[in-house]
Amino acid sequence: MSKVLVIGGGAAGMMAAIIAARNGREVQLYEKNEKVGKKLFITGKGRCNITNACDMDTLFDSVSSNSKFLYSSFYTFTNEQAIDFFEEIGVHTKIERGNRVFPSSDHSSDVIGAMTREMKKLDVEMHLNCEIKKVVSKDGIFSYIEEKNGKKIYGDACIVATGGISYQSTGSTGDGFRFAKEMGHEVTKLYPSLVPMTAREAYVKELMGLSLRNVQVTIYNGKKKVYDDFGEMLFTHFGVSGPLIISASSLLAPQIQKNEMQLFIDLKPALSFEQLDSRVLRDFEEAKNKQFKNSIDRLFPAKLKPVMIELSGIDPEKKVNEISKEERHAFVNLIKAFPMTITGLRDYNEAIITKGGVKVKEVDPGTMESKLVRHLYFAGEVLDLDALTGGFNLQIAWSTGYVAGMNAGEETGTAI
Repeated sequence: MSKVLVIGGGAAGMMAAIIAARNGREVQLYEKNEKVGKKLFITGKGRCNITNACDMDTLFDSVSSNSKFLYSSFYTFTNEQAIDFFEEIGVHTKIERGNRVFPSSDHSSDVIGAMTREMKKLDVEMHLNCEIKKVVSKDGIFSYIEEKNGKKIYGDACIVATGGISYQSTGSTGDGFRFAKEMGHEVTKLYPSLVPMTAREAYVKELMGLSLRNVQVTIYNGKKKVYDDFGEMLFTHFGVSGPLIISASSLLAPQIQKNEMQLFIDLKPALSFEQLDSRVLRDFEEAKNKQFKNSIDRLFPAKLKPVMIELSGIDPEKKVNEISKEERHAFVNLIKAFPMTITGLRDYNEAIITKGGVKVKEVDPGTMESKLVRHLYFAGEVLDLDALTGGFNLQIAWSTGYVAGMNAGEETGTAI
């Protein structure tokens, strides 16, 4: 019986361990934390957005890096199969807005509990509080792993599923990147991704805690439009966050690290400039004897009002019937393009995932086996793969973990 060693007890590692064990392998899983699934526990705000029930085209379109590499693994273990897998091991699921799939209980602990029970049922040997210091190959073939205390564990195959470097408190400290480099693999440049953004303007602090729904966010890098989407966002003490911003960071992380960008919020995207101008004109007509500062209550949330007055350049004490057409048009333009300067991203401690990782050209997409070291496999976030929010990153973990688990310990290898 082939012995498969899995390093990392996160989403990809647990899936790989279960599938390898179902394939008749002897499986040992090594996790540096006191329990498995520590990062999985906090995903989806503790609810665990297992996957996304979209069609395959949307699934591929939602991958930010190297989507073609995932063709084989996504079709080998689809999002539908992932849902079936969890139902089968006792996690009942539900589909919410945006096709996001959650456990019916809304508890990520149920996902971790079910996977842990499945591993125990399959006699996967779990070694907790066990830090692996080295992965060693000999003559281009995996040989053994070495614990921090110097103990060597030999096996027929090794699956590295150690995650990235985001949420380091959960144990994601980049060990897998080091293992890969030590065995001759290239690790691409790393960035925090699915992370809030920082903004220069002082008024963001005044807006802290304000959540905006049904707004359009457009981001420009110089004159080039680089992002445009509709949805929800949130102001923080340092800048902006929320689904729209988090998704933008996934696509723009490398560019934002190099230079500042301009972000514009269309506060009333359902209305054209002309329609909004008519609406503002109507409000002004009704309040023609009031001061400007008292005439815009119906247009904005209370917290946004003083900032809009300040940015409009209109004297707050000015009577509405004295506001010129030019001033009104400038005000409408402000509502359609509320400006901010994006100065950077928050760090890895606030990033949901890491962008970058083991170069996928050095990994066989059909098996997850290294092309440089036989019987060495990679799965999950340690690879240069990442996606938008909505369950897509966990689907990458499940699919690559499944393929690695299915192929690890096979007699034939694909490495050169």
